[in-house]
Amino acid sequence: MSKNRYKGFSFYGFCLFFITICLTSTSAIFVYAIVSRWTNGNTLIVAFSVLATIILGAVVCALFDIYRRKIMIERPVKMILQATQKIASGDFSVKLYTMHDYNKFDEYDIIFDNINTMTAELSKNEMLKNDFISNVSHEIKTPLAVIQNYAKSLQNNDLDARKREECINGLVKQTKKLSELITNILKLSKIENQQIVPEIEKFDLAELVRVTTLQYEELFEKKGLELECDIDEMKIVSSASLIEIAINNLVSNAIKFTDKGGKISISLKEDKGNAVIKVKDTGCGISKAVGEHIFDKFYQGDTSHSGEGNGLGLALVKNIIDLIGGEISVESKVGMGSTFTLKIKKDSV
Repeated sequence: MSKNRYKGFSFYGFCLFFITICLTSTSAIFVYAIVSRWTNGNTLIVAFSVLATIILGAVVCALFDIYRRKIMIERPVKMILQATQKIASGDFSVKLYTMHDYNKFDEYDIIFDNINTMTAELSKNEMLKNDFISNVSHEIKTPLAVIQNYAKSLQNNDLDARKREECINGLVKQTKKLSELITNILKLSKIENQQIVPEIEKFDLAELVRVTTLQYEELFEKKGLELECDIDEMKIVSSASLIEIAINNLVSNAIKFTDKGGKISISLKEDKGNAVIKVKDTGCGISKAVGEHIFDKFYQGDTSHSGEGNGLGLALVKNIIDLIGGEISVESKVGMGSTFTLKIKKDSV
């Protein structure tokens, strides 16, 4: 975009160069005429006068060029050097102000504009990195603290069998949570750093949705949830492994936020060359404000269920769907449940 603003050819620069040549030539001719008249055509004096005029003109032009270079080249270069030194030292608050109007940008203005864009992006990434590290530290500390408490309790030789079993179950639950957190962090990191290349193949999406959903049969029965499926037969060309991860996270989320006796509906339909997967629940639902951040890393809209997850599931789903070239959206009302929709091209990627 910036390159389009730079016109490359400077009309003013061309005119200035042309005027300088004309003035120098005119001055030399003018001096030649006057000196010839005053000296009755003395060749030596005329030649010396013309030469002196040309030299004086050259000196004036050189001084003007030095001043121009200081203003138009050295100053912006110095500003660029200072800015890049600050950026290299980790200061992303740098902001350079362009020297010309938007539609008259020269190369330095483009560089300034690019540096401003770069520092804004680096500042944003630095903030996200700090938030990510802070959140990861918090999410890891919580299960570790619980594991430590259970371990201390198990060191007590007087602990009865019931309490001992409770501590062991708690250890298993927390280590599983910790393992899931680390796994999700690694998956997110690989996707965001483009270290995962989708394995594209033709597969039966309907069968994948059925098999993935049936993995949660025990949890459905445990919470007394009603499961309704409306799955059309469909084969697509995409990444089966990544889509499976996405469906897993959506189904487990629906179970997590739906109270006992609730209902979860899963459907697979075709719409304008797209495979559309919908996971609908009758759970607590989310507000509009929460919906705007629901796909952010570590964001948990309903803190009453925070112990069951780490806020990475939906962020992972969003990254996966972006990677395979699909879309994800959510419709929800507080107290009336949520519907997550995945739209994937049948010949994705």
